[in-house]
Amino acid sequence: MIAIERISHRYRSASTAALDAITLDVGRGSLFGLLGPNGAGKTTLISLIAGLIAPQQGQIRVSAQTLSDFRRARPNAIALVPQDYAFYPMLTVAENLAFFAGVQGLDRQQQKARSSEAIRFARLESVARQLAGELSGGLRRRLNLAIGLLGDPALLLLDEPTVGVDPQSRHFLLDAIRDLRDAGKTVIYTSHYMDEVEAICDRIAIIDHGRVLASGTLAEVLGAGESQLLLRLDRDLPQPLLERWEAAHTVTTQGANSVCLTPVPAAALPQILQDLAAHGLTPLALNHGQQNLEQVFMHLTRRSLRD
Repeated sequence: MIAIERISHRYRSASTAALDAITLDVGRGSLFGLLGPNGAGKTTLISLIAGLIAPQQGQIRVSAQTLSDFRRARPNAIALVPQDYAFYPMLTVAENLAFFAGVQGLDRQQQKARSSEAIRFARLESVARQLAGELSGGLRRRLNLAIGLLGDPALLLLDEPTVGVDPQSRHFLLDAIRDLRDAGKTVIYTSHYMDEVEAICDRIAIIDHGRVLASGTLAEVLGAGESQLLLRLDRDLPQPLLERWEAAHTVTTQGANSVCLTPVPAAALPQILQDLAAHGLTPLALNHGQQNLEQVFMHLTRRSLRD
């Protein structure tokens, strides 16, 4: 549905580009996860897709049309649900929905119908007459999402939609996002929670410093990382063996008598086992495989998601 073709953007006051020749494809009806540290370019990319700012280089095509042509033909087809609360706290839930339905250009009958649908979908019936400013964090997130759905968008941009909510609300929101995908909507989803991205997204892109470092299915992105070996031993690792391994691998401790070696191709395993036997060490547990998403992320970006 969306083809992002070598998009670049630099803010006037910045010394480096916020986006540097970004290229991505987001399929129709997919749930696409966008991961990156603070300042990686996620918000800039979402703002470009939403039409809030214009790219300085490259283009965005939606359903084979330029973004501007698509938005002119279907002005409500792209909706952004921002991380900040985008409603009026002094209005009730129902009043907020009615107001924003009017902003969408819907007639009175459509406003009423879409507001009712949004309230039902977000399960806000019990608080419809309550002031939005009095809602809990989870209910505020639901209202944010409900407002984003008023125009029945084909493409939904969700920026950190579960920040600051309790586990029950997070579970509800993730289920709701899956339901939207299953109903045929295309969703682009940014999050600081990698477990959420792993759980619900069809495809993932990791970006940092305005560039795509990896993109694809979860399995494909995990393949961009390195193989690792987790060992739990019967005693501490002797210094001579530690130094030998450090010459070929990155060695990190994982707790008492436990170490992690990366990278470790399968061909290196026999030598590692011989090294253990030569030093009289017994592996109590051994796990060899690919890194998880968080480890791949840190391998590619060299920093934590929250840095």
